[in-house]
Amino acid sequence: MIRWRAETRFILGSVRRGMRGRDLSLIAAGLTFYAGISVVPLLLLAFALTSLITSPETVRGYLETLGGVLPDQLGAPDALAELADAGTTMTLLGGLLALLPMTFWGEGLRRALLRFTDREDTYTGWRGRLAVVPLLVVAPFLLLAVLMVVPVLADLQATGGFWAGVALVAVGFYSVLFALAGPLVWGFRVVAAGELGWRAIGVGAFFTAASLAGFLQGFVLFLRLPLSIGAPFGGLDVVGGVVALGLWLFLLHLVVIAGWLLTQALDERLGRAAPPARPTRAATAPPATGPRG
Repeated sequence: MIRWRAETRFILGSVRRGMRGRDLSLIAAGLTFYAGISVVPLLLLAFALTSLITSPETVRGYLETLGGVLPDQLGAPDALAELADAGTTMTLLGGLLALLPMTFWGEGLRRALLRFTDREDTYTGWRGRLAVVPLLVVAPFLLLAVLMVVPVLADLQATGGFWAGVALVAVGFYSVLFALAGPLVWGFRVVAAGELGWRAIGVGAFFTAASLAGFLQGFVLFLRLPLSIGAPFGGLDVVGGVVALGLWLFLLHLVVIAGWLLTQALDERLGRAAPPARPTRAATAPPATGPRG
């Protein structure tokens, strides 16, 4: 127990040192700006690629079912249906045009995480953008794995009841967790410029993915609340919806940055030299002296 407390104090102290002198909210806001540019093109490309390995009808069917699971707040089902139609009918030229804004998130992530290291970097924007392109190879498989869980979510929601609700949250949480873990490992190891060790990245990325999955479940619960999101903006629900989405993106990227700082602390802990062995009593005893004479 004492050792665990010491390890926890060390890691939390390392995280605090990483945040010292840096405006965490401002860095997360900058990363959210980049994400706002790339999130729609990323979804469109993911839908398009997934429809290539299955079929457009299959993808639209899954997404239509998912729209029935999501709350109507913010117009989520209608927005998802429009994204599904646009993604599954995307042409090659449209995919190439969407590729450039999609990569902005890689640039934003690299720039944001560089603020927590002392490393000098060149061509930061292009390195970050190019580093996220390989994720498109695995994106359709990860998305398909999540979409295959959607009918289970729909059945649980139709069942109703307390335990069905618990199972609904659990299935949604773990499906998102395992879908995000791999891309976060890639982001922390390749997109970021920190060059951390694999052990620290494995633990840190999994913890970050779990935190993001929890926050996304919180967002779905938020959508179920009977709130007028346009009330603070003169009744303009569109403005309220955009602000709400931006706020949740901001919170999600705060979690990503916190996960990166934790990963850095773990890497520092794992990379420390082993403490020197305590000298034995015999080693510390003064050397024996011979008889005077």
